[in-house]
Amino acid sequence: MTSIELENLALIGKLKREPPRQSELNGLLESARIRLADARNPENGFASRFDLAYSAAHALALCALRRNGFRSEQRYLVFQVLPHTVQAPDDVWRVLAKAHERRNLAEYEGYLEHDERLLAGLVSAVNWLLGALDAD
Repeated sequence: MTSIELENLALIGKLKREPPRQSELNGLLESARIRLADARNPENGFASRFDLAYSAAHALALCALRRNGFRSEQRYLVFQVLPHTVQAPDDVWRVLAKAHERRNLAEYEGYLEHDERLLAGLVSAVNWLLGALDAD
């Protein structure tokens, strides 16, 4: 079942309708679990842990969108629609939006602030997403 918000985004071309494939969903979930485990490893540097946690979050947000039969070409949009794909509370998608901003600074401007609190929030959001997707 999809929400009217997702349908409206498809109507204006922000999302594309595409039936989900179980193999894709399984791959996204597995990728997220592996990355999350590596993100929790204190042996890894901060930048690596942040990148791994962010990648896990994106994989899960994309999985949630794909389960609803949509695809997005805009990376950020998969986070914005989480309230409509898995009923994510505001605090979950807001930390993901903040992480996305920081990821872009690192990716495009070469600057990543060492913010353990944000990383902890990101890992917590990934855990929430895993739980929400596993509950379905």
